[in-house]
Amino acid sequence: MPDLAEKGFRAIAPDWIGAGFSSKPDRRNFAYTPDAFINALAAFIQHLQIERFYLVVQGFLGSVGLQYALRYPDQIERLAILNTPISPAALLPWKIQQLGLPFIGDMVTQDPLLVDRTLEGGSCYQISDKDLDVYRRPFLKSSDAGRSLFMTVKNLQFKQSMAEIDTGFRNWTKPTLIIWGMKDPWLPFVQVEEFVKTLKNVELVKLEEAGHYPQEHWSGNISESLLPFFRRQGL
Repeated sequence: MPDLAEKGFRAIAPDWIGAGFSSKPDRRNFAYTPDAFINALAAFIQHLQIERFYLVVQGFLGSVGLQYALRYPDQIERLAILNTPISPAALLPWKIQQLGLPFIGDMVTQDPLLVDRTLEGGSCYQISDKDLDVYRRPFLKSSDAGRSLFMTVKNLQFKQSMAEIDTGFRNWTKPTLIIWGMKDPWLPFVQVEEFVKTLKNVELVKLEEAGHYPQEHWSGNISESLLPFFRRQGL
């Protein structure tokens, strides 16, 4: 984000509702389903009075961003995808599955160290305590963070989301950049190869040493790809 801002882009990265330092409403007031997140993101964009923008998505809840793009295509100038599930063949890894299981998920999501296990397990590299502390802080502050995470994973509706993405992107023509950490232990690159075949206007960048969270260790490489992609004129 600092790299983008330095080059004149307005970069906005809101925490999802229930995550980070955003509000963590009770499940009676927010459904924590993909549709609920999509509607909330639409309201957020409308509140900021943003008519068109570049969308960058990453991670398993990044699939909601892809669903948003399919439902609001006129708002999307260009799309960048970093290690996000994009195929019906994608599976939710056990590290994430267990967060939404009854009883088990209730307990596991209250452990601040789940941040360390998930981020380092997915990235395949150590992450500094300074950075991990930022992720841990909401879990140390209140049990609401764990409850929201539990509801988010429980209601992820993963198969339905993958079906919508698989069908919808067959007709997608907006400029798309895929930046992929090749050492992702959860999302095989073969799924990306199949996905790319369905797109008409796509670029692919492989980060050979990166894992599931390429932005954690390879942000400079990502900036080098995003900046010319965003600046490019026409299709």
